Amino acid sequence: MTESDDETDGFESSQSVPVGVKLGSTRTVLRYPDASGQVQTIRTLTCLATYEDAITGDERVLFGEQAAAEYPDRVEFMLRSGLPEDDERTELARRYFDELVETNGVPRESTVVYAIPTIDNEAGLKNLSRVIEDSDIGRVEMRSYPESLCSSIPALGDGVEAIDEVFVAVNMGSTNLEACAYRRGEQLHPFSTGSVTGNAVDRRIVNNVEEETQGRVHVDPTTAREYKEDHGDFETFEPFSDVVQQPGGGSHEFTIEDSVMDALNWYLDEAVDRVANEFLPEFANEFMKPYQMALSNPVALTGGMACLPGLADEFEARLSAELDRDVDVVTPPEPDTAAAEGAMRIAERLTGD
Repeated sequence: MTESDDETDGFESSQSVPVGVKLGSTRTVLRYPDASGQVQTIRTLTCLATYEDAITGDERVLFGEQAAAEYPDRVEFMLRSGLPEDDERTELARRYFDELVETNGVPRESTVVYAIPTIDNEAGLKNLSRVIEDSDIGRVEMRSYPESLCSSIPALGDGVEAIDEVFVAVNMGSTNLEACAYRRGEQLHPFSTGSVTGNAVDRRIVNNVEEETQGRVHVDPTTAREYKEDHGDFETFEPFSDVVQQPGGGSHEFTIEDSVMDALNWYLDEAVDRVANEFLPEFANEFMKPYQMALSNPVALTGGMACLPGLADEFEARLSAELDRDVDVVTPPEPDTAAAEGAMRIAERLTGD
């Protein structure tokens, strides 16, 4: 047995390191404690790009932000729908995840909990499970839990108190809007729609920019996402300027005043409508008593879109107005990494830490 078999990055082989994983459509997040006990967060874009080595002709691969920056014309986001839909995308996702784990030295002797989306796609969920479960980590134990539950854990306490509560979770992701009622960890009424998403906001920003600049500026979805993440703000939005190169030479500076916030206000109105007029009535009809208990507790709002300043307060105000009752909304400290954080806390509980 070699030294690398006995130890993994300073951990004795008898130890089980708790690891939380969220393999997302836009970003992947891993959280785990290192040998000194400091929690490490790996957060990177879920994408890869291949290119040919100019000297040897061999195929090379870039991952994450570097791939998106250097090869925006052919970078592959293999989980754009939220799950690997076929064998080709499953293999791309496996290649990506294996490289991510190896590059960052994620401990192999680990208990891995990974967050899965609430999507009615058995084949896709099975493919996602294969990607993670066939990796080189999680040799002690591996389990999966709903993403909205994992994300709610850091929103509702310092430990795993959410597991013992009755509450509603709303997860605002890139590819789906998810809502679910939980009763002591049990899913009571999962709901998901792919029509109100962060990606839909990006597409609207693309169209809005073209309209706002009278057709002089065309941005790609990646640039639109950056506009949303860097400038979207329900509290203190300010117009901003950017510069594009013109065909044939020269540059054009333009200012964005309405494109981003128009798209975000559309998103928030649609999200509130789906939660208030589709999910909650169905939940109430099926589970009236748990419904009343759940809405007396804070609603956990999670997902990447919940990172935008002021969005949670606006969601609370608009949902309260739509329901004609006061609703409290809470978010985790870091909504975009909350799923991995909650998953790691569950893994800690499983390891007995």
